[in-house]
Amino acid sequence: MTGLAEHLLLPEVRPFAIAAVMIVIVGGVEVTSMVIGASLSELVGHVVDFEQGSDNVFINAVSWLNVGGVPLLVFIVVILGMFSIMGFLIQDVARAVAAPLPLIAAVPLACAASVPLVRGTTRLVSRIVPKDESYAVGLTDLVGRIGRVAVGPLDQGLPGRVRVKDAHDNWHTVTASAAPDSPPLPVGAAVLLVDRSDAHFIAIAAPEESEALQSKPLQRR
Repeated sequence: MTGLAEHLLLPEVRPFAIAAVMIVIVGGVEVTSMVIGASLSELVGHVVDFEQGSDNVFINAVSWLNVGGVPLLVFIVVILGMFSIMGFLIQDVARAVAAPLPLIAAVPLACAASVPLVRGTTRLVSRIVPKDESYAVGLTDLVGRIGRVAVGPLDQGLPGRVRVKDAHDNWHTVTASAAPDSPPLPVGAAVLLVDRSDAHFIAIAAPEESEALQSKPLQRR
C-alpha cells in the first residue's frame, strides 16, 4: 500500500493522480447534491447547451466528444478517468523501456490517447446511465408525464427521484416532491408530474385513467 501511495505521488504522474482524485471529488459532489434533492448534473445541464451546430467552438468540440450525450458530470468523470488511465499507462510503459517521459510530453500524449476512448465510452455509458437532461426536449416538457419513484418515498420534505420518459421515449431521472395535499409516494409508485417548482417537480399519485396522458402531456398555464 505504501509503495502504491509513493508511486501516485511521483512528479512524473502527478497530473494523472490529480485527475483520479478529481473523479472522487466530482462523484462526491454529485452524490451530496442528490441527497439534498438537487442533482448538480441536472442543474448544470440547464446552464450549458451542448447541442451540436452551436456557434461556440468549445461547445461543438464537447458535443463531438460526448457522442453518447451523457450528463455533464458523467462526461467530466469519463474525461478525467481516461486521462488518468492513459497517463499512468504511458509513464509505466516509458519507465519499463527507459525512463518516465517529461510531463511536457506525457500530458499531451495522454490527452491525445484519451480522445477516442472518451467518444467510445460516452456512447457505451449512455446506454446504462439515465440522462438527467435531454437534448431534444426541455425538462418543463415532462410536466404531465407519468413516471415511477426511483428514490423515495416522495413527501413534502427532501425531494426524491423519479424516472420518467419524454414524448420521444428518452428516459430522464429528475428530482421531485409530493404535492402539498398528497400522501407519501413510495418507491415504485406510478406518479404524475403536475408542476415544476425551482429545481424539482411536484408529483401526485397517477390516477388509473391518466395512462392516456402519457402520450399527451398537460398544458401548463
